[in-house]
Amino acid sequence: MALSPQPLSPLDGRYHAAVAEIGDHLSEAGLNRARVHVEIEWIIRLVDEGLFGATLSADERLGLRDVASNFGDADVARIAQLEATTQHDVKAVEYLVREHLEKLGLSRLAELTHFACTSEDINNLAYGITLGSAVREVWRPAMVALMEDLTALARAERDTPMLSRTHGQPATPTTFGKEIAVFVHRLTRLLDSIDSVRLSGKFSGATGTFSAHVAAAPDVDWIRVSHDFVESLGLEWNPLTTQIESHDSQAALLTRISHVNRVLHNLCTDMWTYISLGFITQIPVAGTTGSSTMPHKVNPIRFENAEANLEIASALGDALAATLVTSRLQRDLTDSTTQRNLGVALGHSLLAVTNIRQGLTQIAVDHAALSDDLGANLEVLGEAIQTVLRAERAAGTTTIDNPYELLKELTRGKRLTEQGLRAFIEGLEMSEDGKARLLALTPATYIGHASKLVDYLR
Repeated sequence: MALSPQPLSPLDGRYHAAVAEIGDHLSEAGLNRARVHVEIEWIIRLVDEGLFGATLSADERLGLRDVASNFGDADVARIAQLEATTQHDVKAVEYLVREHLEKLGLSRLAELTHFACTSEDINNLAYGITLGSAVREVWRPAMVALMEDLTALARAERDTPMLSRTHGQPATPTTFGKEIAVFVHRLTRLLDSIDSVRLSGKFSGATGTFSAHVAAAPDVDWIRVSHDFVESLGLEWNPLTTQIESHDSQAALLTRISHVNRVLHNLCTDMWTYISLGFITQIPVAGTTGSSTMPHKVNPIRFENAEANLEIASALGDALAATLVTSRLQRDLTDSTTQRNLGVALGHSLLAVTNIRQGLTQIAVDHAALSDDLGANLEVLGEAIQTVLRAERAAGTTTIDNPYELLKELTRGKRLTEQGLRAFIEGLEMSEDGKARLLALTPATYIGHASKLVDYLR
């Protein structure tokens, strides 16, 4: 028996619940709602400018705006029906608005619908509105919640010593909290960068010249009207365009979100590695299965799922940004298909954020494992010893030359014992104060200001 039509994208199937809020903004329905909003606001703007003798009472104005605010399934279906005939999505929206004008007894305003507009005048503003609201109202709050989770983890583990691994090899110790704080700090700066992007919009006709506007009403300051209209929708007015708005601001936003995705990917690979090393334990969730054949397994699936979704989101975001900034001569249609995938790129990023947050609720730092790892790598104290000796050589309290080479010979590729390290330090010709500090030092206490650095989180 044949299957009924199924969602092609997992965002509309398996993962729909996690990303549904993005669809409220960047779906076809969300786009059409924004288009209706722009068309109606343009009618009201023309009336408010006192053009062509058009008027609206307070109740009529309210009723007209209700068309956009109450936009629902019936409107979605009607636009689809109209588009089946027009074969043009924005023209279908225009006809829907005209029908609503007739129902409201406002047929006198019919010819102000889509007045002097090219389709891209409506589209670019609608996409600016929907992309901006999707980021502001859905994606960004999810990111902030994740950063709060990470901040809490960083502060809770700020004093937990952990052996670093630079190039995958034992290195100067840090604290687990400080390493998590690094990611929070990076994400905070990137989120500030995203917040600084102001999406832009144009409203200037078929080739960005206001030609039809001037032909219809040469005495109107159409440049000022366009500026005020675009700004009233919460977008930055772009005065110099072709038929399309150049999409540079959308590309900038997508590129910066992709940067966030890559930092989150780095977080996921680090968390996966900490789990693999045994530094983090996973808390089994009742009823879940790690492996279909190995009953003992608890797999880091949340972080792995997030990795894959972040890779998809970054690839899409980069591809969309690269395509959006190019348009042949005064207009081609490549941006149309591209922008229809904005929600897909943002959806995969949101899904990854959701998975990371879930993953963080299912882990615990294994302090004993971290302590054992530190104790098994005493050679990392070689940095401290040679640096103290260099300071003493400079101060004239030791005659040891080139202490780096001395410690390199002692530690490189070797494992030290506590007894061997102690005997080495006690045999050094140096100040008693310096020797006492080195003898008291352990990998767990050799963390510098790691704990204090967590205070730099906002």
